[in-house]
Amino acid sequence: MSTLRFKAVEEASKRTPIEVTPPTQLPSEYYGKYVFNRTQMSKYLSKETMNIVLEAIDRGTTLHRGIADHVAAGMKMWAMEMGATHYTHWFQPLTEGTAEKHDSFIDYINGPDGGIIERFSGKLLAQQEPDASSFPSGGIRNTFEARGYTAWDPSSPAFIIDDTLCIPTVFISYTGEALDYKTPLLKSLSAVDKAAVEVCKLFHPDVKKVYSYLGWEQEYFLVDQALYAARPDLSLTERTLMGHESAKNQQLEDHYFGAIPPRVAAFMREVELEAYKYGIPLKTRHNEVAPNQFELAPIYGETNLAVDQNLLVMTLMHRIAAKHHFKLLLHEKPFAGVNGSGKHNNWSLGTDTGIGLFTPGKTANENLLFVTFLVNTLMAVYKHNGLLKASIMSASNAHRLGANEAPPAIISIFLGTEISSVLDKLEQSSEDDDITVDELKQMKLGIAHIPEVLIDNTDRNRTSPFAFTGNRFEYRAVGSLANCSSAMTALNAVMAAQLIDFKKEIDVKMKKGMKKEQAIFDTLRLYIKESKPIRFNGNNYSDEWKEEAKKRGLDCETSVPVIFDRYTSKESVEMFESIGVLNEKELHARNEVKWETYTKKIQIEARVLGDLCMNHIIPVATEYQSMLLDNIYKMHAVFDKEKANRLSKEDAALIEAIADHISAIKTNVDDMVEARKAANKLEDAREKAVAYHDKVEVYFNVIRYHVDKLELIVDNQMWTLPKYRELLFIS
Repeated sequence: MSTLRFKAVEEASKRTPIEVTPPTQLPSEYYGKYVFNRTQMSKYLSKETMNIVLEAIDRGTTLHRGIADHVAAGMKMWAMEMGATHYTHWFQPLTEGTAEKHDSFIDYINGPDGGIIERFSGKLLAQQEPDASSFPSGGIRNTFEARGYTAWDPSSPAFIIDDTLCIPTVFISYTGEALDYKTPLLKSLSAVDKAAVEVCKLFHPDVKKVYSYLGWEQEYFLVDQALYAARPDLSLTERTLMGHESAKNQQLEDHYFGAIPPRVAAFMREVELEAYKYGIPLKTRHNEVAPNQFELAPIYGETNLAVDQNLLVMTLMHRIAAKHHFKLLLHEKPFAGVNGSGKHNNWSLGTDTGIGLFTPGKTANENLLFVTFLVNTLMAVYKHNGLLKASIMSASNAHRLGANEAPPAIISIFLGTEISSVLDKLEQSSEDDDITVDELKQMKLGIAHIPEVLIDNTDRNRTSPFAFTGNRFEYRAVGSLANCSSAMTALNAVMAAQLIDFKKEIDVKMKKGMKKEQAIFDTLRLYIKESKPIRFNGNNYSDEWKEEAKKRGLDCETSVPVIFDRYTSKESVEMFESIGVLNEKELHARNEVKWETYTKKIQIEARVLGDLCMNHIIPVATEYQSMLLDNIYKMHAVFDKEKANRLSKEDAALIEAIADHISAIKTNVDDMVEARKAANKLEDAREKAVAYHDKVEVYFNVIRYHVDKLELIVDNQMWTLPKYRELLFIS
C-alpha cells in the first residue's frame, strides 16, 4: 500500500471517540447563553429602549439612530462581561459563507495623559464600511470604487464567538444596491407580510402581521481528517472526482436511522451543546441513507433568524468536526453512487394571531383561508417554477438533483390524494353556484371537512422537489451547501407577488357586485385549473414524467448556466421590481456572480482532475503495467514458449487493458485542457460559463470511467488514493 494512503487508513482506524463533558445544567438553563436575546436585553437595556427595539423586531418599525447608542452601550456591557474584546459586523456576501472583520473595543482617551478605553457607539453598531471590491458584486462596484456598507439587522440578535461580538448585518453598495443575501431576503419577507395580511383581512380583519417560517434539515457527510488530507480532490473541491464505488455502500438500506457510530455521536453531542448556547433549537439527529451521511434539524423558526442560525451551525460544525478529527463535507455530492446531501427547507406562513395559513382548520371559514393560501402557492410556483429552480441551482447541487433520492431538476408540487381530491372537487363545481361560507357545510367539496389528522398523516413523496406535508411545504431541492436565503427570497417573493394579484382580482370582482365568498371561490377555481400542470403526485424520477413535464410547459432545462437566465427573464424582473425586492441592475449583477462562480468551480475541478490523472493515476498504472511486463519476461525466461504464452495470457490482457485506459485518460485530459483554454479566452461571463458546462465538464465522467476501471485493475498496495471502502465507513 502507498505510504500516504496506508498512514491515513491506519490513523483513521485508531481513532476513538473524544469525550464530551456534558454540562451540569439542563439545556433550558444555558440556552441562548451567547446571544443578546430578549432575556439579555431586558437586563442591559432600559425598558423604553427595549420596547422600541422589540417594536422594530416584531412590527418592522424603523429604529432611530439615537436608540442605537443606548443599545450599543448595553450590548457592549453584556459582551465584555462575557469576555468579548472585539466586535464585527457579520454579513452574507455573494459567496457560500459569511464574512467578518474584527475590531477591538479599545480607543484612545482624549487628553494629555493618553491611554485607552473600551468604546462601542451606536454609530459603530449601526453601520460599518468594509472594502466592497474584494467581494463578488457582478460589476456593481469597481475596484477603485470600493466603498460598501454593512448595516445592523436588529431582527437577528447579536452573538459571541470566542472573544468577538458578532452583529448580523446587511451588506449594500455605496449606491444602495444589495451585495448580499440578507438584504433581498428581508425585503421579500416584508413583501410577503404585507401581501398576506391584505388577503388574511378578507377572513380575519384583526390580523396585523404575517410571518414566514423556516425549518431547515441539514444533511452532511463526515470523513476522517487523515483520509480527507490524502485525497487532493476532496481537499480542493470537496468532492471525489474519481473513485470506484465500494462493493457495499447503501444497498442494504441499513444505515438510515441506524445506530450512530460512537465517534459521530460524540461530535453530534458537542454540536448540540454549542448550538443551544447560541439559541439554536436543534431537535433531531440521525444517520442518513448513505454511509457516513448524517442529518440534524432544529425546531422551525422565523425565516430570517433561521437562515442566520443555519449559517452559524455550519460554522460550528466545521470547527467541532476538526476537534473530533473529522472533516465536514457539505458538498451536495461528495461521493458518486450514493445519496447526496440536501438542506430541506420546510416553509410556512403564520399570522400574529396564531393562525397557520397552511394548516387545515376546524371551521369552513378556516378551511377556506387554508385553501386560499394553498392554491395561491400553486399559482406562484407554477408561474415561476423556472426561477425557483434557478434559486437552488449551483455547480455542486447539479450533481445531486435527480440522482439517488434527490428530486429532479424540474419543479413540481406534491399535494397527496386527499388535498388533490378537494381541489379537484372545487374545480369541478359549477361556476354558477352562489357560494357562501355558511353554505360550505351543505356542499360536497370536502372543504368543510378536511380531516385534522391530515396534519400528521399526509402522504409522502420523497421524489418531489416541493411537497405539501400537512401544515407546510417541504422544499426538498435546496442543496446542503446553500445559503437558505436564495431559495427563501425567491419563494417568499413569488408568493407575495401572487397574493397581490389575487387580492386585486377579488377587489375588482367585489366592485362589480360579486359577494366576497363568491369572488374568492370563482378566482380559486380558475387558479386551480390554470396551475394544474405544476401538480404531480407520481414518481418524479421516471422518464415518463420528464416527457410529461415538457408537455405541461414546465421548465426542464438542466444546464446550470442557462438556468440562471430565469433570474433576468422579463417575468422575473417585473415580479422582483413590482414588490421592491431586487431591481434589474441587481438581478443582472447577481447572475454575473453566479456565472463566474460556476466557471471557477468547474475550472478548479478540471485542473485537479487533470493533475491527479497525470501525477497519480497514470504513474501508478504505468508502474503496475511494468511489473506485469516484467513478469511476462520472467515467465519466458523460465518456461518454454507455449507454456509461457499460456501462463502470461491474463497478464497480457491486463497490460492491454491498462494501456487502453491510460491512452483514453491522456487523450481526454489533453482535450479537456484545450477546451478549458478555449473557454478561458471568452470575455462574456455567461458565454464562458456555458462553454465550461458544454465543452469542459463533459470530459469529467469520461475520464472518471477509465480511472475507476484502473482502480479495479491496479494492485491495491500501489493505489495512492484512499478508496471509497476506506472513506465511507466510520468505525
